[in-house]
Amino acid sequence: MLMLAITALLFAACTKERFIDQPGNLVPKTVDQDASLVSITVNGAMLHAEAFGPSDSTLIIVLHGGPGGDYRYLLNCRDLAEHEYRVVFYDQRGSGLSQRFPQKSYTSLGIGALDLMYDELSGVIAHYRTSKKQKVFLIGHSWGAMLATGYAARHPGAVQGLVVCEPGGFKWDDIEKYVSKSQSFKLWSESLNDATYMDQFLSGNEDQHEILDYKFALLAAKDEITGEDNTRPGSFWRSGAVINTALFKVGQTYHPDFSAGISQFAKPVLFFCSEKNKAYPDSWAHHISDAFNTVDLFKVPGVGHDGIISDKTAWAQKTLPKMLTYFNSL
Repeated sequence: MLMLAITALLFAACTKERFIDQPGNLVPKTVDQDASLVSITVNGAMLHAEAFGPSDSTLIIVLHGGPGGDYRYLLNCRDLAEHEYRVVFYDQRGSGLSQRFPQKSYTSLGIGALDLMYDELSGVIAHYRTSKKQKVFLIGHSWGAMLATGYAARHPGAVQGLVVCEPGGFKWDDIEKYVSKSQSFKLWSESLNDATYMDQFLSGNEDQHEILDYKFALLAAKDEITGEDNTRPGSFWRSGAVINTALFKVGQTYHPDFSAGISQFAKPVLFFCSEKNKAYPDSWAHHISDAFNTVDLFKVPGVGHDGIISDKTAWAQKTLPKMLTYFNSL
């Protein structure tokens, strides 16, 4: 009888076995896996997205960093809704809690992978826009600032205001320089050791999103150079490792220039940088912001790369008032 009971318990335990590469076991589920998450469908992709404020007011689209980040750390921008703006957040395809796609779905497009991201932004704008007279402003942070700039360069008449927060660069040589300067982990650092140690037990192919996203988050946990700290509660939901790898492969092959055509954008640009990002000295901020015809360059004191928006005090006292003055002037 005892042996039968033990056998039954073992059998029950086996039937409840959970595998790390199954949805929800290692990282949060995406919108196509969890119907309770808010989402929209744009160009064949389910995107984690939400909007705040009056639907017919000026649209402000918020673009997160990465590639492969999510908008959780940018949610202070919801405060703009209290000033009668319609504020839209979305996780880009393959990022955050949005739907995942194979790496080849990006790399097979070549430089067209960037057009996919621009077309997606157009689709998000179209989804939330209620009339052709409705103004559209973009707020982009880091990679999101590069995406916003590239979009404004390609569609200068579609955007009435542009806010960029510490884009690493626009020309590929500058992007590579910034990425190299901003990585704080060294060959034998704890963060890199954590990730490579995991390779002994936790490895995945190029499209095993759950495993790769988990490992990518380990490497992106904290950066002493830029001042980022993704170990803080509420800093992010989930990383997108595959799209990050894919878009960097595209960049390394085709050397895109996100500022190509930005001279056609006639509106002034509000450009934020941070005091504590060691990879973003004043000289670099001036070098990158020179891409714009008219630019207002503003340094946010006391914070690093993400803190321009994510730090509640800096946001309330510096960034938000500056943005409101800018938007109200347009």
